[in-house]
Amino acid sequence: MPGLGAPGSSGATPERAAPSSAMYKLEIELKSGHNLAVRDRGGSSDPYVKFKLAGKEVFRSKTIHKNLNPVWEEKTTLIMDSLCEPLYVKVFDYDFGLQDDFMGSAYLYLESLEQQRTIPVILVLKDPHHPDQDLGALELAVTLTPKDSPVDERRDSTQQSLRLSELHRKSQLWRGIVSIALIEGRNLIPMDPNGLSDPYAKFRLGHQKYRSKTVPKTLSPQWREQFDLHLYEETGGELEITVWDRDTGRRDDFIGRCQLDLATLAKEKTHHLELPLEESRGYVVLLVTLTASAHVSIADLSLTPLDDPQERREILKRYGVLKSFSNLKDVGIVQVKVMRAEGLMAADVTGKSDPFCVLELNNDRLQTHTVYKNLNPEWNKVFTFNLKDIHSVLEVTVFDEDRDRSADFLGKVAIPLLHIRNGEQKGYMLKNKELTGPTKGVIYLEVDVIYNTVKAALKTVVPAEQKYMEEEPKVSKHLLQQNFNRVKRCIMVLISYGTYINSCFEWESAQRSIFSFVLFVVVVWNFELYMLPLALLLLLVWNYFFSSSRETADTSMEAMFEWEDEEEDKEEKESEHKGFMDKLYAIQDVFISVQSALDEVASHGERIKNTVNWTVPFLSCLAIAALCLATVLLYLVPLRYLVLAWGVNKFTKKLRDPYMIDNNELVDFLSRVPSDVQVMQYRELKVDPGQSPSKRRRTNQS
Repeated sequence: MPGLGAPGSSGATPERAAPSSAMYKLEIELKSGHNLAVRDRGGSSDPYVKFKLAGKEVFRSKTIHKNLNPVWEEKTTLIMDSLCEPLYVKVFDYDFGLQDDFMGSAYLYLESLEQQRTIPVILVLKDPHHPDQDLGALELAVTLTPKDSPVDERRDSTQQSLRLSELHRKSQLWRGIVSIALIEGRNLIPMDPNGLSDPYAKFRLGHQKYRSKTVPKTLSPQWREQFDLHLYEETGGELEITVWDRDTGRRDDFIGRCQLDLATLAKEKTHHLELPLEESRGYVVLLVTLTASAHVSIADLSLTPLDDPQERREILKRYGVLKSFSNLKDVGIVQVKVMRAEGLMAADVTGKSDPFCVLELNNDRLQTHTVYKNLNPEWNKVFTFNLKDIHSVLEVTVFDEDRDRSADFLGKVAIPLLHIRNGEQKGYMLKNKELTGPTKGVIYLEVDVIYNTVKAALKTVVPAEQKYMEEEPKVSKHLLQQNFNRVKRCIMVLISYGTYINSCFEWESAQRSIFSFVLFVVVVWNFELYMLPLALLLLLVWNYFFSSSRETADTSMEAMFEWEDEEEDKEEKESEHKGFMDKLYAIQDVFISVQSALDEVASHGERIKNTVNWTVPFLSCLAIAALCLATVLLYLVPLRYLVLAWGVNKFTKKLRDPYMIDNNELVDFLSRVPSDVQVMQYRELKVDPGQSPSKRRRTNQS
């Protein structure tokens, strides 16, 4: 068998390279891969191949999912003026929402190729850092042909570059949305000694993955979850569903699987499906709806959709007040212009980086092209997203493309959509991965958000979309201490209010006590239930006009959330020694549960405070509208009628819609209000154009 970069068996003597002024056409057919490396938990990989020439990417194959012996059968043609540079071939495992895993690389030395003949080539994949590992091989067929016309070749090279850019653009765009409501499982098989299971479901559509919550100790789990996946293929694609039993401290047990061919479903219609599990007994009950997606796009600055006056008028009309109750899921659109970055971190040994940008809005993910060997890249691209929730946060992350491993993190910003001023080009200071401190570099963006206010308000009281790919919670002393302090702060606020009220009873201030006593008698003597939301309404209005808490909020939070990068780095190093933790899975789960519970309690207290403090004016206005409505209803309608209506609604909800996903409107509303941690993460760092990146970083840390 031929070796690394060697052509297939051939008796002819290879021709030597011609002078560098000659032009060549290299036709490559990527056929298949054999015994590739395992990179996913399921014992498989999602491989794709990149070709690089002179440090620049010239081809990227499609992704073959869950296959260690993929068959691509793809062709590409490269135009070159020299055979001195070898073709660098790399294989990666695609991971949606995460960095792709390196699976091996090889060189194809062009000078050794016989010309004007198709030659079979076997490339043995290697890892430069672990040369003894067996990473499999790629099978190619290559044809090298000399060319005579430089003018034609320049045109072919330009067309090839445009085709590659267009292929990269189209591979990211989805054609529709698959809305899935996971209702329940029925009659699942028991996997635990107690005759029950702790089932959860996994969904996979192409490279997209979603995992449901775990329902403990049941064979008929009620999941009641709703989520959306992107539809990239016009034919629909195959939705794979697997059901697992959660086990602490050991590998989860497989219960069963089923598949759904989306091409068989009619679009713009909700389908009620009961899918039997293929390898065991039981059913999974789903509601599936396929809808078209209109506004997702990637374009150059010259083709900006909202800069066209006619198109902008049509979009404004589509999301005007008159369209408030049509297609409630389509709240608006977001247009992001990614202009450039300055002063990025040098991630390569050459003192440069190969930066590219990834934009994420909930589970929508698009990225720019790579600008090679540059710390001040210019992308000048426009991205358009569908907007499903005005309370979403736009995350823009800058990575350095790396030759032999996953991309390196360079910086990140998180921008709540409600903080955006339309049409304003702005420089955002990049932050670290946790968004707690600055890193080197500034990225310049211009964002436009067009949305329907009524739809946005209605969307506020339904469950928020959860991210498919979220990091597993880790045990952290620092995080536990931080959450404990946050809960302690909320409790101390309540204690301070209690102390103030008690001081009125103790007559520490005669004037204050007399006023409180008169107010108490008047309120109790004339109390009606409508006065309760009215009091909260007055508190919101008072804080809007007279309170200074909004001005001091940043100062108090900065005092609590100091940059603690050194402590976090130390924790990461300690976490590498996993031998002890492997023996304490149960304790770790309890530890994480307590840590998460403290975070939830603290977050709810802070969100209530931030609603009152007008941290997000849109939500505070919405709270005022709701309190006004509650005040009027409680004033005009006797309480017994309201309680009766509430009870009838609760009792008949299941009868009216058996597949309704339960939710609490108040909790859903509060989930949109940022906690103090999120307020700090979303806070913009000050940008001084005259400062160097290192001095700018010290300024923001001080």
